[in-house]
Amino acid sequence: AAALARMAARLVAYRAAAAAAVLPDGPELAAHRARLGAAARVCGSDPAMKRNLELAQHLAQRGVPILLAGETGTGKEVFARGLHELSHRYAGPFVAVNCASIPEALIESELFGYRKGAFTGAARGGYRGRILQADGGTLFLDEIGDMPLALQARLLRVLEAREVVPLGGEQAVNVDLQVVSATHRDLEAAVRAGRFREDLYYRLCGMLIELPPLRRRADRRALLQRVLAEESQGRAVLAPAALELLDAHAWPGNFRELRNAVKVALALTADDVIRPEHLPPAVAAAPHIAPGDERGALLASIERQRWNLSAVARCLGISRRTLYRRMHRLGILVAVGGGHG
Repeated sequence: AAALARMAARLVAYRAAAAAAVLPDGPELAAHRARLGAAARVCGSDPAMKRNLELAQHLAQRGVPILLAGETGTGKEVFARGLHELSHRYAGPFVAVNCASIPEALIESELFGYRKGAFTGAARGGYRGRILQADGGTLFLDEIGDMPLALQARLLRVLEAREVVPLGGEQAVNVDLQVVSATHRDLEAAVRAGRFREDLYYRLCGMLIELPPLRRRADRRALLQRVLAEESQGRAVLAPAALELLDAHAWPGNFRELRNAVKVALALTADDVIRPEHLPPAVAAAPHIAPGDERGALLASIERQRWNLSAVARCLGISRRTLYRRMHRLGILVAVGGGHG
């Protein structure tokens, strides 16, 4: 008995020490919690996003360049920033460059920087450029498919040599960084068409990671609630009918469209309860989504109401007749006596 007691005491002490090692006090604990928050912000509870982040972390640890693909508004910059916060470079800078938003005449100096007096109008002390600003951290090149062809060769040389020669300069400056790029374009098609360099494509695309659109996220409802909480500082709630419409919408603009829809609804509600009439017309109308997705969304609504079609119609803000027509069109059958097929 005494031996068992000593063993139990040692086990308790070991677990306490292990817990202290995993969750240290002070700044390290705060950093640990911040990194857990970054993972939650990127992935939510969607299994596909969790797999994406685990893969990206593994690759980034070894310096493999990552190319993020997906529709506009799927959160590529949020993913890249979260990956940076979870990587061994988290203490370094995260520098984001949108290649589509910088005028073509300025993008070279913006990326590579310039020396004092490199050109008329240059800043008196020169400019380091976004690539050098990312030294020790992560460089995120958003909309890389829109980079001018003439600059692609220079970017390729930087990525291969890991050094930058600013405009007007002669001496190369070493740079150490993780590169994450993103695009909503088909870069392979752009390569075939001669609009994007093949050698740069393979330099950027160590691994292609596809981010799912909002309509395919398994945690879509939780994301709706999270965006609402962020935009309303936790004050507003969704009426069931509004939640059904938001859940069934196709979200072609993904998170950008969702955030704008929530802002509109918050501006129109007087009591912090969002109802169907507060939603933008494109969201409040009947869902305009692919038949397979629409059938799945409607079936999910019906299952949540346990096949009480009157309740389903109320939640969707439509009549029972409209609901029956939609069910018939999508092949959702209700047998006499209540069953379904």
